[in-house]
Amino acid sequence: VQLVESGGRLVQAGGSLRLSCVVSGGTFSNYAMGWFRQAPGKERDFVAAIGWRGRSTDYVDSVKGRFTISRDNAERTAHLQMNNLKPEDTAVYYCATRRSIAPAIRSYAYDYWGQGTQVTVSS
Repeated sequence: VQLVESGGRLVQAGGSLRLSCVVSGGTFSNYAMGWFRQAPGKERDFVAAIGWRGRSTDYVDSVKGRFTISRDNAERTAHLQMNNLKPEDTAVYYCATRRSIAPAIRSYAYDYWGQGTQVTVSS
């Protein structure tokens, strides 16, 4: 299973970005997906997760109301729509998948990871 993220770039505070994660291999439609982020000098933190059908989602409190996770099983792709971005959202964003239908917020629950995409929000 391989994951490739895209969509990260430099954006001004208040702006929007849409990250994408394409998954190859495995049975994507049976896997939950998650997004995590890691700022310089900090641990990798949970951002959002979505279950296999897209009906179950979970978010860290700091992004609720601003970020939306979604998935397209036909395209084997997960997205993270990020609105009203803040400088504290600056980080490398990673997508991950796990061999389970249920979303999870712990990084150790995920089996496969992408290489990450850099998001930088300027003030």
